[in-house]
Amino acid sequence: METQLDPMKDDLPLMANTSYLLVKHYVLDLDVDFKSKVIEGIIVLFFETGSQYRKTSSTGKGGCQSQFDETCKMRASELCHTPVTNVSACSSKMEHNDFAVCGKGEEDTSDKKGNHSNEEQASGISSSKDCCDIENHGKKDFLLVLDCCDLSVLKVEEVDVAAVSGIEKFTRSAELTNVSKELENLRNQIVHELVTLPADCWKEQLYYFTRCSQAPGCGELLFTTGTWSLEIRKSGIQTPTDFPHAIRIWYKTKPEGRSVTWTTDQSGRPCVYTMGSPINNRALFPCQEPPVALSTWQASVRTAAGFVVLMSGENSAEPVQLREGILSWYYYVTMPMPASTFTIAVGCWQEVKQQSFTAAIQTNIEFSLPSSQADFRWHEEICGHVEYPCRFQNSVARLQAVIPYRVFAPCCLMERCGEHLLQLIPQCLSAAYITLGTHPFSRLDVLIVPSNFSSLGMASPHIIFLSQSVLPGGSHLCGTRLCHEIAHAWFGLAIGARDWTEEWLSEGFATFLEDIFWARAQQLSHDEVKGQQELKALLRWRRLRDEVQNSEEELQVLR
Repeated sequence: METQLDPMKDDLPLMANTSYLLVKHYVLDLDVDFKSKVIEGIIVLFFETGSQYRKTSSTGKGGCQSQFDETCKMRASELCHTPVTNVSACSSKMEHNDFAVCGKGEEDTSDKKGNHSNEEQASGISSSKDCCDIENHGKKDFLLVLDCCDLSVLKVEEVDVAAVSGIEKFTRSAELTNVSKELENLRNQIVHELVTLPADCWKEQLYYFTRCSQAPGCGELLFTTGTWSLEIRKSGIQTPTDFPHAIRIWYKTKPEGRSVTWTTDQSGRPCVYTMGSPINNRALFPCQEPPVALSTWQASVRTAAGFVVLMSGENSAEPVQLREGILSWYYYVTMPMPASTFTIAVGCWQEVKQQSFTAAIQTNIEFSLPSSQADFRWHEEICGHVEYPCRFQNSVARLQAVIPYRVFAPCCLMERCGEHLLQLIPQCLSAAYITLGTHPFSRLDVLIVPSNFSSLGMASPHIIFLSQSVLPGGSHLCGTRLCHEIAHAWFGLAIGARDWTEEWLSEGFATFLEDIFWARAQQLSHDEVKGQQELKALLRWRRLRDEVQNSEEELQVLR
C-alpha cells in the first residue's frame, strides 16, 4: 500500500527515479477547455540514461538489477491500463499546431468503442492480462517512475523516432537490419544524439524535437498510476539503457488538480494559472520534479479566441488561428531548468501598452558601475554549466540593461498598472543589471494574477506573477516586490538549491538583493540607503521573533 501523506506535515514525495533515466526535453501539445475545467493533450518525453546507472553498469558488478528489483517490491500500485482505441488513431497524424483531440471533458462511462472510464482507471480495473505479468523469465522489468498526481492517464506508447524523414544524420550505423533489438538501440541512439547536440544547433534541435514528437507510435507501454506517481514499463526490458528513450503520454488534468487553479479574474472572466506550490507541476503533466532533473521544453497550447496564453518561454508567442474560434500559442525554452519552474496562465488578459514616459525613464537611468565592479562581467570565460545557448556568453546580451518586457492584467486593472507598475519595470531591471550583470533570461512578462493568488509574487522563467495587493501600496511596495522577483532570475532559476529542503537559500538571496536593487532604482544617497536597510532589518527581525514565539517547535526546524 502507498503511504498516505499529510500535505500539512509531510514533505512533498519525489518519486521519479532520475538516477536511471533523466528527462532532457518535454514536448507538450495541449487544449485548454474552460467549460470542463480540464487541460487535455499529449506530452512527449525524451530521455538520457541517468548518471547512477552509467556508473553502476560501468563497474560490471550487476548491482543495478538488484536495485530495480527492490524498486519493484516497494511500489505496489494497482494496474490500470488498457489500449484506448480512438486515441491511437491520432498517434501518427499529429500536427505541430493542430491535431485531432480524442475525447473532451471527464466522461465516466465506457463508450461504444470500448474506451474505459476514469472511474475504471481510478479503481484499477483492467482487461489487459499482460499488465499483471511484471516478470520476464524470472527477471524484473525496468520501471520508469515519473512524478504524477491528479491526472487521468489514457495511454502511453513508444515513439518511433527512426521513422522521421532526415533523421539518418543522427545515426552512426551505415545500414540497418530488421532485428528488433537493433532497431530499439537505433531509436535510443537517435535520441541520445539529439539531446546532446551542441548549443549553437538549438534551432535544429527544436525542429527535430518537434518532428520526432509527431512520429508514429511503435508499441504501447504498460503503465500504473499511484497517488503520487506514474510507473511505466516495457515487457522484457530490464535496464534503463534498453528502455525507450522517447515516449508519448495521452492524459488530461482534473478540475480539482492541485497544480493549477481555475478561477475568474478581477473582471469576472474565466482564467487558469499554475500555482507553483504546494505540489509543483505534477498535476499539470507527468514529469520529474527533483530540482536536479534539468530539462528544456516546448509547448503548443490551444484555447478559444479571446484568451491569451502566457508561459515560460524565450519567445513572445503570437497566436495562430487554426480554425474559427480556436487559437494556438507556441513557446519554447532552451535553458535546462527544473520542471517545477514551468508556468502557464490562460485568461482574458489585456496588455498594458507602453507610454511615452517609459522610454524617457529608460534613457535617463544611470548605468555606471562602481569602479571595483566596472569590468567584472566582461571577461571571456567559459561557463561551468551544461551546454545551452547561454546569454552570459552572448556579447549583445551582456550590454542589455533592460530586456524586452510586457505587462498583462485584467481590463479593470490596466489603468492602475499603467500608473505604477509599467514605469517601475525598466528601473528595476536596470538596477539588477548594474548589480549582477547580464540578465539570465531574454525577456520578461509580468502578469497581475487573480485575487485568490496566495502570495505577493512568484518568479518563473520569463514571467512573473504579481498580486493585485502590490498596486495600491504605491511605488515602494510594488517596486520592492518586483525587485525581489527579478532577483530570483539569478537565484532560484538560473541557479538554485539541489533539493527542496534548501529553498530558503534562494529566498535569502532574493530578499537581500531586493533592497539593493530598489535603492539603486530610486537612486538614493548612501545615508538614505542605510536608513532603509536598518529599518527593514528591524522589521524582519521582529517578524521572525514573533513567528518563532507563535509556531510549533517542529515547524522551526529546517529539514
